[in-house]
Amino acid sequence: MGLFEGKKGLVFGIANDHSIAWAITEQLYAEGAEMAFTHLPDKDPERPRMERRLRKLVEPKGAKIMIPCEVTKDEDIDKVFEIVKEEYGEIDFLLHSIAYAPMDDLKGPVTNVSRDGFKLSMEISVYSLMTIANRAQHILKPGGSILTLSYLGGEKVIPGYNVMGICKSALESSVKYMANELGPQGIRINSLSAGPLKTLSSSAVGEFDMMMKLYQSMSPLRKNITPEDVGKSGMYLLSDLSSGVTGENHHVDSGYHVMAAPPIELQKEQG
Repeated sequence: MGLFEGKKGLVFGIANDHSIAWAITEQLYAEGAEMAFTHLPDKDPERPRMERRLRKLVEPKGAKIMIPCEVTKDEDIDKVFEIVKEEYGEIDFLLHSIAYAPMDDLKGPVTNVSRDGFKLSMEISVYSLMTIANRAQHILKPGGSILTLSYLGGEKVIPGYNVMGICKSALESSVKYMANELGPQGIRINSLSAGPLKTLSSSAVGEFDMMMKLYQSMSPLRKNITPEDVGKSGMYLLSDLSSGVTGENHHVDSGYHVMAAPPIELQKEQG
């Protein structure tokens, strides 16, 4: 029997089959989970591109609940939880994979981020988790788990990550505060900090291919991670296997985050 047999969850933020959220979802499905999903509302109802992308992935798995949700609108988030509560009653886990920064603000230096761009980036990338967790606590079972996605740019300077690094720093801090607040209800919340993977969001980060090569040569395991690596760790953090873990920022990056200098062999190569 799978770790998630009889368990139900809610997933925010699968963009396509390259999404980290999808890698985690595949592992959850493999362990027997049943899930409801959200997607960005489609601007043109006649061409439901966002819904179609999600449906193509999850419908073959038997998913029945796919709900449009714009996280800047309380009414959309309320509708999601209304539908999920009506269908499931209670849930066992929630996965949050939502982040955004306007391209002009993401590409430029942080000293040049616009006021409106900063507000929008923080609202979607950080506040969305806080307001979703606020609603989720009322339908999560004791022992339930919330997981969000971060990156090393929230802890250290990653050139090109810019304002999103500031957002991830705030996201990780919010996880710690919410862990304290939700803990008495038996609800856990953690973040997963993945190494570089080719996703829709990573395509907006400058010098991404160079970053991939750097991880391969710098990390203790001397290799890049795979979507499966991240998926398995995400599944673990949402499962009862991590029942004593909350408020953590769990790195899945082949150990890259522990290095303060290049490995000896790399230093020798560079003279």
